[in-house]
Amino acid sequence: MTPDTDQLARWLLDSLQLDTAVLHVGQYCGHWRASTAGRELGSFHLVLGGHCYLHLEGTAPIALGPRDGVFLLRDLPHFLSPHADPLHPVGAQAMAPLHTQADGAATALACGFFQFHGVASRLIVDSFPPYLLIRGGAPAFAAAASLFDLILQEAGGDPEQPSPLITRLVELLFFYLIRHVAQGEQVAGGLLSLLQRPEFSPLLERMLASPAADWSIENMARAACMSRASFCKHFASASGHSPAQFLLLLRMKIAARRLHDGASVERVAELVGYRSHAAFTRAFKRATGEQPGAYRRDQRQRQLSN
Repeated sequence: MTPDTDQLARWLLDSLQLDTAVLHVGQYCGHWRASTAGRELGSFHLVLGGHCYLHLEGTAPIALGPRDGVFLLRDLPHFLSPHADPLHPVGAQAMAPLHTQADGAATALACGFFQFHGVASRLIVDSFPPYLLIRGGAPAFAAAASLFDLILQEAGGDPEQPSPLITRLVELLFFYLIRHVAQGEQVAGGLLSLLQRPEFSPLLERMLASPAADWSIENMARAACMSRASFCKHFASASGHSPAQFLLLLRMKIAARRLHDGASVERVAELVGYRSHAAFTRAFKRATGEQPGAYRRDQRQRQLSN
């Protein structure tokens, strides 16, 4: 990424709203199997000690060791086990507290769920692969080792009631991973793919600076120095959205951030280019599923409860 593109990516990633819940932290031994699939949520598994394999449909088993982790951005069928063979017999093994004397090899795990909120998820998360891996031995993740160490220090006791601090440490680890991937070449499409394209990044910078401007397809194509037909073709190919769909999502992402910060619905509508309160309300609900007033109240309640 260029410096300008990296700055835009960080600005948008900062708007990503994430709720995390740590399901359990402990260890398995023997012939076990663990999964967080089937909840229609994103999930994660962090290996705090020992070794295991991640089994995903259509993918060869992925070996995981200490300070490795996987974040499944979608609800994918999967399971972890100590065996490379997915058909190896397993038993109903319960998770034991960490530091419990294990009879044989043990694997220490932190597992749980996360859920995205806000318009940014549709623009950003859809840009990423369905799952992301952290490799503890990779130089790029050297700084993440301290987060694994802190999680391990906080773990202990009842595996089903982990320390609340672990949730915050997992969120830090997740955003560290997201930033790493966003700055690399693994992004397949969507917003971050546009940011990596030199013909589109100046346009996005202008759209972010002036979301209320007249961003017709012709004006967007002119800003990108492309013909209308060429612009629509290449923009949709890179982002997965038509220019009009992208403009709607980008404006509503900015609107959501302003509502979160306490601005009135009327003021926010004006800031993102809507002269009609009713038209803005329809657009916001189409993009987020919520009325802007209800969204603003919900955000205020979240701030008060935190």
